[in-house]
Amino acid sequence: MNEANVHRVERSYGSFMRSFSLPSNIDADMKDGVLAVRLPKRENAKPKAIQIS
Repeated sequence: MNEANVHRVERSYGSFMRSFSLPSNIDADMKDGVLAVRLPKRENAKPKAIQIS
C-alpha cells in the first residue's frame, strides 16, 4: 500500500479510550490533564567508552 494514498480520520462521537502497554521502569506524572512520561535510554543507545592504549 502506498502511504500517499492513506487517509486516517478519528471522529469524536461517543466515548473514546486508547490504551497501550509501558515498561515498568517509567517515570510518569500527570498535571492539568497532561500526562508526561519519561523513559530511560536503553543500554545499547548509550555512548560506549573505549579505552585506547
